Amino acid sequence: MPGCSMKVNYQKGWIKSQAFHLQLKNLQDQTLPSLHVKPPTRTQNKRIFNFGFIKKLKFQMPGKRSIAQVVKCVAILPAFFIQTLCAQQAKTKPGNPVIDGWYADPEGVIFGNKYWIFPTYSAKYRQQVFLDAFSSTDMVTWKKYPKIIDTSIIKWAHMAMWAPGIVKKDNKYFLFFSANDIQSKARNGVKDDTLGGIGIAVADKPDGPYKDYLGKPLINQFYNNAQPIDQFVFQNKDGQYYIIYGGWGRCNIGKLNENFTSLEKFPDGNLVKEITPKDYVEGPTLFIRKGKYYLMWSEGGWTNGTYKVAYAISDSVFGPFERVSTILEADSSVATGAGHHSVINIPNTDEWYIVYHRRPIPNLDRDHRVTCIDKLYFNKDGTIKNVKMTFDGVRRKLKGK
Repeated sequence: MPGCSMKVNYQKGWIKSQAFHLQLKNLQDQTLPSLHVKPPTRTQNKRIFNFGFIKKLKFQMPGKRSIAQVVKCVAILPAFFIQTLCAQQAKTKPGNPVIDGWYADPEGVIFGNKYWIFPTYSAKYRQQVFLDAFSSTDMVTWKKYPKIIDTSIIKWAHMAMWAPGIVKKDNKYFLFFSANDIQSKARNGVKDDTLGGIGIAVADKPDGPYKDYLGKPLINQFYNNAQPIDQFVFQNKDGQYYIIYGGWGRCNIGKLNENFTSLEKFPDGNLVKEITPKDYVEGPTLFIRKGKYYLMWSEGGWTNGTYKVAYAISDSVFGPFERVSTILEADSSVATGAGHHSVINIPNTDEWYIVYHRRPIPNLDRDHRVTCIDKLYFNKDGTIKNVKMTFDGVRRKLKGK
């Protein structure tokens, strides 16, 4: 929307006028009429529930614009304020998004009597040089642990720290992540870039401090043409740990050795097996329910509203995984670009939650993604019901809390 300015930043329930002015500017990339908005002064800030400051906004129309064009531009405001209102309410009662800020690819886990979320910081690649963590006892109020790991700790990483996955083993917390967005010769036309890939950090507590476990990537090769990103670490029923990962439409599974220092070869001599299901793009996660293995992943484009989640069911950790259906996708009344998720199961119950990112409406930037939690339900035959994205979110205290 040429000449139009609007950027929102909600902090403790307040809308900052300067931020509001900047976000309208970001709308320039959308096909809406030119509209200049003069931001309210500092004294004109109001609590969001009041909306009083809207009346004080001065709209200046450069040149001739039709009433229809003005209406088209102003029509974005209700959706924008619904998003902001829900974000504020998340501070005191259930609501989506669950944490403030732009975060994606959330890994949701339970350690003890706390929920934890380890997300990607959603920004330009060269700004993605750290990872934050969040904890909660009820999925409503979240405590932030900033920069639990960064490129000053992982010396071989310099950008694109993505999609953390974490497991507890032998009273240590192993944080898996990918870094540097390495490219293969088939992609860059020069040679395989191996300075990056999937790494591991280790700590005595979920919030750190972490240190580089290997001093180098665990996986930095393009096995089966899969980019080494989006790792998920899974413990099978026999106690064996596997790493499931892959971008560029390929999904691999590898067997981790006892101390997580390398992959063990399979009987055929290979370090990984390909388990790519139909339409797979990236972001795999795996869980067991009632003896069945559920592989879930993301499809479509991560930069736009086509992003979505699908799944398959198998009797084995190695598949075959035949695609069943899509269960999470854009909803024009809530959000778009929903995907790259994880799943939380309340211990000793059949109660499940999906932790995912989505794009607010209107979506004003490639990296504007927020982390949300909704219920995950199953049909009697074991298939997964379509997820209903909500602004309401969930509240679920763990036993003993």
